[in-house]
Amino acid sequence: MSNVIIHVSPLTAPWSGSDPFLFCAHHLDHYPASDGDMGVPAAALNGRPLGNDFSRQAGFNMYYGERVPGFPAHPHRGFETVTFVRRGYVDHSDSLGATARYGAGDVQWLTAGKGIQHAEMFPLLDQDADNTLELFQIWLNLPASDKFADPEFKIFWREDIPVWRQPDPHVANAVNEVTVIAGTFASETGAALTPPSPPAHSWGAREDAELAIWAIRLSPGQKLTLPAAQRDGLQRVLYVYGGESLTVAGQALEARSQIQLEPQAACEISNTGTSLLEIMLMQARPINEPVAARGPFVMNTEAELHQARLDYGRTQFGGWPWDQAGPLHRADVGRFATNPNRK
Repeated sequence: MSNVIIHVSPLTAPWSGSDPFLFCAHHLDHYPASDGDMGVPAAALNGRPLGNDFSRQAGFNMYYGERVPGFPAHPHRGFETVTFVRRGYVDHSDSLGATARYGAGDVQWLTAGKGIQHAEMFPLLDQDADNTLELFQIWLNLPASDKFADPEFKIFWREDIPVWRQPDPHVANAVNEVTVIAGTFASETGAALTPPSPPAHSWGAREDAELAIWAIRLSPGQKLTLPAAQRDGLQRVLYVYGGESLTVAGQALEARSQIQLEPQAACEISNTGTSLLEIMLMQARPINEPVAARGPFVMNTEAELHQARLDYGRTQFGGWPWDQAGPLHRADVGRFATNPNRK
């Protein structure tokens, strides 16, 4: 290993996190054209275990949806979800009465805090062509001091998310870009790029956490230099999920790898393969607290997990104001959010 690369391991699903990141689920589903009502045509549902479908039949899952794919109402407490939707759309509804449709490059950052129910459904909006969905959902822990914060979510619209690009004058249509979802990206050749701020009680809202989430894409032959972090004591991990091969700090590696880096060293990445190289970078200062996690709850102790189950059974974290477990918004509405910061 170089003095920049600390550890390399195979990338497995879901991607294992490094404190404060719990894990990342990468969903890539090639849904067919809509049935005309935002759902999957009945013929494509035959033989599936509907209500719990992770079969990958015909290149897609229905998850817990039965006609429209997605995740109907379910609770969370004690952590955050950061959902980056590269392709397709998500219809959000929650127990506080907030709604949203986001996708095609948008990010939702949800601090569950003391407890919230929400639904994440994947409406198929195109009746004349396939409806591909690609999203990344990162589970990010909260420290004990914020596990009972009021729930909050923010939408980062794609128009507000900065993207660093470096055109190659010798290669037409080459991709060399970093989508800056969290943290500041400072390239060697341009101004620093900073995305919208996370919710107030996020670990990422603390300046000294130096939390960063960067989506990196490089065409064959392209390269970029990751800037050194400004503080010590951080974790920096690359999740290489697309492409064939690359070099990191001069070391040849294969794709489908999870690479832990020394964050205080600048590091050059180069695509040595013949297809698009795709990487998600996650970096932050660890919370360094005990983690007790089970299902939709992430706390510090088993006693707190037990209390979370009792509280949810008693209060439903605000109840469910919708007439179905997986609400959908009208097919003809675009991207929107109502009451995104309601507490």
